Amino acid sequence: MFFSTLALTSVALMAQLVSAAPSRTSASYNRSGFVTRDADAPRFIKREATCTFPTPPKTTSLTAAMIIKGTFDGGNVRFDRGEGACKGQIEGGDKDAVFLLEEGATLQNVVIGANQVEGVHCLGSCTLNNVWFEDVCEDAITIKQSSGTSTITGGGAKGAEDKVVQHNGGGSVTIDSFCVQNFGKLYRSCGNCSTQHARSVTISNVVATDGKLLVGINSNLGDVATVNTATVKVTNVKSVCDTFEGNNNGDEPTKLTSNTANARFV
Repeated sequence: MFFSTLALTSVALMAQLVSAAPSRTSASYNRSGFVTRDADAPRFIKREATCTFPTPPKTTSLTAAMIIKGTFDGGNVRFDRGEGACKGQIEGGDKDAVFLLEEGATLQNVVIGANQVEGVHCLGSCTLNNVWFEDVCEDAITIKQSSGTSTITGGGAKGAEDKVVQHNGGGSVTIDSFCVQNFGKLYRSCGNCSTQHARSVTISNVVATDGKLLVGINSNLGDVATVNTATVKVTNVKSVCDTFEGNNNGDEPTKLTSNTANARFV
C-alpha cells in the first residue's frame, strides 16, 4: 500500500507567521463595486497568511451561479445566494454554487457570505486569490478538474462543519497563505467518488485553529499530501493528516491511520 507524504512534528508546526492586510482593489479599478474584466483586474500580490477578514463595502445576492471564464476581481464585495440559502450539510451541485470557474479562470478579492449552499466550484484548473468564506455551509471550494493544478493563495474560511476544500477531480491542489478557523477538514480527497484518481495536495504557510483534521487522503489510491511543517501553524487541531481506504461505490471510506507519519517528511 502506498502511503502519503506528511509531517507531523508539533514543534515544527509552531513557525511564526506575520499577519498582513489582504490585497485591496485600487479605487481606479472599481467599477460598480467590483471588476469583471481581465484587463481591469489589479495585479495580485501574495502576502503572509492573515486571519483578519476584510470588511465588504456591499453585498450582492445572486439568483444563479456566476460563471467565470477569465479573471474576476470582486473588490472585496460580499457575494451570496440570498437569505436562507444555506440548508446545512445537504450536498448541493453546480447550480447551488456562488461561483463556477471554468478552465484557467481566476477569482480574487471576493468575500463569500453565509447565505449559500456551495461556495466555489472549479470545473477545470483554477486560481483563487484572497477569497474569503465568512461562514462555510456545505463545502467552500470543490475541485472538479480532470487534471492539472488548482491554486488557493491567501484568503480564509470560518465555520466549516465538514470540509473547506473538497477534491473530487484529478490532478493537484496547492493551498498557500490561507487561514482556516473552526473547521471539520481543510482538505479532503474524495473518499467514495464513482471515478477516482491519485490526487495530491501541497499545504504551506497556513494558519489553522480549532479544527478536526487538516488533511484527509486515500492512501490506497496513491494520494500524496505534502504539509510544510516549517510554515504551517496549527492550534487545537486534532489531526494533521488522516489516511483512508477510498472506494468508488459510494460507501463511507474506512480510516486507516490518524496523525501518523508515513513515507516522507517535509
